[in-house]
Amino acid sequence: MKRRDFLIVAGGTLAAPALVRSAYASSPEVTLKLHHFLGPKSPAQVKMLEPWAKAVEDETGGRVKIDIYPSMSLGGRPPQLFRQVADGVVDIVWTVNGYTPGLFPHSEVFELPTIFTNNIVATNLAMRDMFNDYLAPEYEAVHVLFNHVHAGQALHMAKDPVHSIADTKGKKLRVPGPTGNDVVRAMGATPVTMPVPALPQALSTNVVDGALIPWEIIPALQLQDVTTYQIEGPDKNRFGTTTFQVSMNKARWNSLDAEIQAAFNKHSGEDWLREVGKIWREDDDHGIKVAIDAGNKYIVLTDAEMKTFNDALGPVVDKWIAAHPKIDGKALVETARKTIAKYA
Repeated sequence: MKRRDFLIVAGGTLAAPALVRSAYASSPEVTLKLHHFLGPKSPAQVKMLEPWAKAVEDETGGRVKIDIYPSMSLGGRPPQLFRQVADGVVDIVWTVNGYTPGLFPHSEVFELPTIFTNNIVATNLAMRDMFNDYLAPEYEAVHVLFNHVHAGQALHMAKDPVHSIADTKGKKLRVPGPTGNDVVRAMGATPVTMPVPALPQALSTNVVDGALIPWEIIPALQLQDVTTYQIEGPDKNRFGTTTFQVSMNKARWNSLDAEIQAAFNKHSGEDWLREVGKIWREDDDHGIKVAIDAGNKYIVLTDAEMKTFNDALGPVVDKWIAAHPKIDGKALVETARKTIAKYA
């Protein structure tokens, strides 16, 4: 065979797998529906869910396709997301644990003030580290792909500044779930539980005076237009956080072959959780910049001012322990603190 003919044949042989892969990728074997509650342009979708889905798809060589449905576009309300994935109405959800109160008591420990302060990555990794020994039983209805937290609850106020806990007394503050309720009560305020998409209207109509929520949501909901003040503690310290889950229907997971399961596991592990922490931190920094650029007042509490909150919020942890007599809350709190510190 002449050298030129050999190169043509060899080149065709090498190209063939690429052509096969391309054709293969155009017809995925498995198509999964991922449902969530925020909009299609939210950072959670654009910077977290879309890259994650693409990484899994690429890892499988196109055998898997993950279609993302934002804004509850498949029906229902945000508190119904967990039930939707457990019942197989959808294949995968991204949701807030606190939208279904009482189902995830062990996971709640990571939401508590003074346990979560400001380290997203360390908390993500601590949840992963403790999952099998502590958290797994409360997720028996689904297959958890990964848990994470956001940058933490900061204060957004429509009209009134906050410099100490005395300034929150008598206010109505939006919270995402049950641990937030106790935080707000400890502040002398009234908690109002609602999913985050309802917040802008609640602020503009004075249903609430403010909200506990991170900065990252400011651009997505245009909160800079319905608030005047954004408040957090020194060194980005917050008043607790929110836990999230990305979970798959258990029967759907069990139907996947080992190679596809391995692709999900590879892209939902420690490296990904570090990246998720980075994503949420960067989005949080961007969110507060949007508020400042819009003319809002950004208040960073002094150590002394933050202490007025921490002194009042410390007992929230004790109250949480007492409210969960069926679990060893004290041991869980101590383990969560130590495990977060290990990764900090």
